[in-house]
Amino acid sequence: MSDKIYQEILMDHFSYPRNKKELINPDFASGQFNPSCGDKVSIAGIIYKDEKTGKLKIKEVAFTGSGCVISQATASMLTQFCKDKTVEEILALNKDDILKLIAIPVGPTRLRCALLSLECLSAALHDYLEKIKK
Repeated sequence: MSDKIYQEILMDHFSYPRNKKELINPDFASGQFNPSCGDKVSIAGIIYKDEKTGKLKIKEVAFTGSGCVISQATASMLTQFCKDKTVEEILALNKDDILKLIAIPVGPTRLRCALLSLECLSAALHDYLEKIKK
């Protein structure tokens, strides 16, 4: 696909975000702020234990926030990607996975915008895992 198609997909996620809502009684939640551009993302979700594998999986995940096209569209795309994935799979995601997900080149100044939702989600899941250990 061409860059133009990927840009259209990004704009669609920005204009019509998926999973942009507040969750009642989430199992995990976190918020991140990018002071260099003012982007804000908060992510919350519900986890369940898969009966067959015994692994923790994402049942529902949602975000709220404001900011540029890249930060908000990436949050929308990431929340869609996460559903029914294991917590381990999500925590294994990195910068390259996000860049592959959004599929457009981003320069160094926009990279933080693209990674904001992953940082938020990772922090929330790490906090959740610490909480259930106790």
